[in-house]
Amino acid sequence: MGNSCHGSIVPAAGDGRHHYRTSCSSSDWDSDSSSPVLDRAPHRNTIMGRGAGHQHQLSSPTAVLGHQTPLLRDLYDVGRKLGQGQFGTTYLCTEISTGVAFACKSIAKRKLLTPEDVEDVRREIQIMHHLAGHDSVVTIKGAYEDAQFVHIVMELCEGGELFDRIVQRGYFSERRAAEIARVIVGVVEACHSLGVMHRDLKPENFLLKDKEENNNNNNNNGSGNSANEPAGDKVNLKAIDFGLSVFFKPGQIFTDVVGSPYYVAPEVLCKHYGPEADVWTAGVIVYILLSGVPPFWAETQQGIFDAVLKGAIDFDSDPWPNISDGAKDLIRKMLKSPPAERFTAHQVLCHPWIIENGEAPDAPLDPAVLSRLKQFSAMNRLKKMALRVIARGLSEEELAGLKEMFKTMDTDGSGAITFEELREGLRRYGSTELRDSEVRDLMEAADVDNSGTIDYDEFIAATVHMNKLDREEHLMAAFSYFDKDGSGYITVDELEVACREHNMADVGIDDIIREVDQDNDGRIDYGEFVAMMKKGIIGNGRLTMRHTSDGSILHGAGSGLSS
Repeated sequence: MGNSCHGSIVPAAGDGRHHYRTSCSSSDWDSDSSSPVLDRAPHRNTIMGRGAGHQHQLSSPTAVLGHQTPLLRDLYDVGRKLGQGQFGTTYLCTEISTGVAFACKSIAKRKLLTPEDVEDVRREIQIMHHLAGHDSVVTIKGAYEDAQFVHIVMELCEGGELFDRIVQRGYFSERRAAEIARVIVGVVEACHSLGVMHRDLKPENFLLKDKEENNNNNNNNGSGNSANEPAGDKVNLKAIDFGLSVFFKPGQIFTDVVGSPYYVAPEVLCKHYGPEADVWTAGVIVYILLSGVPPFWAETQQGIFDAVLKGAIDFDSDPWPNISDGAKDLIRKMLKSPPAERFTAHQVLCHPWIIENGEAPDAPLDPAVLSRLKQFSAMNRLKKMALRVIARGLSEEELAGLKEMFKTMDTDGSGAITFEELREGLRRYGSTELRDSEVRDLMEAADVDNSGTIDYDEFIAATVHMNKLDREEHLMAAFSYFDKDGSGYITVDELEVACREHNMADVGIDDIIREVDQDNDGRIDYGEFVAMMKKGIIGNGRLTMRHTSDGSILHGAGSGLSS
């Protein structure tokens, strides 16, 4: 059943991958006060970030927690960087008194520009404390504040992302999918029972606790109840991100559009929703677990939204003819519209397919599902790098307008545009109604190397129209850049070199090769490269609100950005 609301949703931006993989030295702690914070979901992976009602800017860093706390360094030794995002940095830290390792998310207070931003951080901490004790919610150890940062110390999850582990294990069944779904919906039920709506459920917001979970069961004999999937095997997943979560009262209606495109419920797009939206999102995840593709998909964001509003679920394409009726029945009930007819989280957990030792078959799913899961979870950074390479080769005439625009925005002449410069520059070019959250999203979209600023190459790659990037000579030049030895193929080694040149760490090069390599020869030829570049979506990765339909990342911010 479709939904009657319609209309375009304003694209924001996000990266879609924010687990703890990036590493660098701990010396950044004192020198990089503006380092962004990992998985700050409202501005990374959302349709519309928080702070839609921003009223005024804070003139200087303010107290966030509302009470004095001990200094983090008096209690913890801070180690290597685990990752970063728009607001700060996540570090490995070790409690001095016990030697126990934790993750520390350090939020730069100068990045909290409005009272609403401050309230967002407070609420995230409150909700993490409120949910403390649930086995599948990351445990918050404590929150600390100093003159420059708010630090959230929490349980360390070293096992990586869910989809990565599934593919690594090489064996997956409906029973395993049911176990994972039980954990995810269990978190939803716990949230709802405590008056919390999550609002941004997605696979990458669940990390595995340990690196080598059930390592003694890695032998795969490919049969029914295999050694890889013992009956008592319990997936140790942790929900890690509550940056978009809010407290709610029964019957309360929310109107702000938040979430991630593949997963967003139709009533969220209609700006009239409650906690039922979380169940819809969990249903989308179950569909992806069983098929490797999202139920609502299109080449553009607006196309995805149209598919969500229409609500037609494909159970005819492979592998669905081989999936149990019980799984399909549950998904239908989780993706019911209107929300009043949708299963509650508790009803989902009581369904025969999802209950422990229930009717979910233990036979392995089609190996193609694993391949699709891997493609779905791998963001194709190759295309981003290629766009930068092509932009460098454009003529002065083609770039003159954008070059002047960059100089105008780069008010201090540093060669890089900061958040503040981008915001003011967009306003000067006519985008006067952009919220700070949307500007942050655009910043995140263009900042390919996660430096916290937009350099000239990033700016050009983000703003130039695809019709200039689609010419044969530009595509050939970009291919030649990656094909260092002129062999006619891009290899794993050549991609590694390119990633180092573009300051990209832990990109998942094998995933990129497999995603683009249509003839499965382990390398990318020119035809495969061109096919990737001409796709409407950047790779087959997790689509977020970053990309406009024509490939011009910042184009959605205002007509002044298009050349």
